[in-house]
Amino acid sequence: MNALERIGLGVLHRLDPEDAHTWALRALKAGVAPLPGLVTSDRLRTQVAGLPLTNPVGLAAGFDKNAETLMPLSRAGFGFVEVGAITPRPQPGNARPRLFRLTEDAAAINRFGFNNQGMEAAAPRLENRPRDMVLGLNLGANKDSDDRAADFAKVLSRCGAHLDFATVNVSSPNTEKLRDLQGKEALSALLAGVMAARDALPKPLPVFLKIAPDLDPQGLEDVADVALSSGVAGVIATNTTLSRDGLRSAHKGEAGGLSGQPLFEKSTRVLARLSHLTDGRLPLIGVGGVSTAEQAYAKIRAGASAVQLYTALVYGGLGLGAEIARGLDALLARDNFKTVADAVGTDREKWL
Repeated sequence: MNALERIGLGVLHRLDPEDAHTWALRALKAGVAPLPGLVTSDRLRTQVAGLPLTNPVGLAAGFDKNAETLMPLSRAGFGFVEVGAITPRPQPGNARPRLFRLTEDAAAINRFGFNNQGMEAAAPRLENRPRDMVLGLNLGANKDSDDRAADFAKVLSRCGAHLDFATVNVSSPNTEKLRDLQGKEALSALLAGVMAARDALPKPLPVFLKIAPDLDPQGLEDVADVALSSGVAGVIATNTTLSRDGLRSAHKGEAGGLSGQPLFEKSTRVLARLSHLTDGRLPLIGVGGVSTAEQAYAKIRAGASAVQLYTALVYGGLGLGAEIARGLDALLARDNFKTVADAVGTDREKWL
């Protein structure tokens, strides 16, 4: 992190967390945030579900909910960027305060509730996106929808022509009963609708499924079976957790999803188990607690073809993605891996 980023983070951390996030987006739009540009090498370049990535370090959904900063994010050093979640209709989300820094734990708790401007606002921004980035959209459902399963297909139908991939998010803990859609029958029906919408698009695109880290062993097996039979291109493991084990912060009792460092081990174990269950037949993207190159490398060796981060940026700045990618390149070279793909799953048994 350079001096300018350190000063900027210091200022932002004096603000309410949600206000700080708003100002971070404004800084990006204004062009005052330092951006590292392209980070790549022969070792880092890879493909995930047919997507050509300059490096395997991506930005997770939630940072840019409404696809408002696509141009600067295309120069922020990430190999791919996911925006959203976007729902069919705009919705305000849950009442504030709804975002909490857990500084002592290098973590955050949020209960946003899919606050966003809706697909009609997002679609033209996605259409005018930079063409030199791999861009995905996290699909969401309206809280008051009569048919939440159909909402995912609606957003994909409206926005899919402008994307490189889409993610079905049935794992947020902040919309009541949303996680019920991870059940085997409900998930199969939901994904059938999404895949039908995908097949009607003018160009094919991979659809990923994002799962919770709190699934029991049978639930994870069910998800693996559905993912393998539904035609999804891969699984993103994992979303935030409802667990509060080992937290020290005064905010540890807040309701919502926990992200950041406390999630690393739990999410990596789910990732490794899912890699074992799918036996390499589906690419996996590892999310949860990635804040260093070593942690990104651990997820890759546990079975991830790529990783994503978000909460770590709160503590490490927007340049952290590029820093992790460069560090990952050095770790791959140290261990004599010619490509990141060669390292995928090589240490999976450690996490089972």
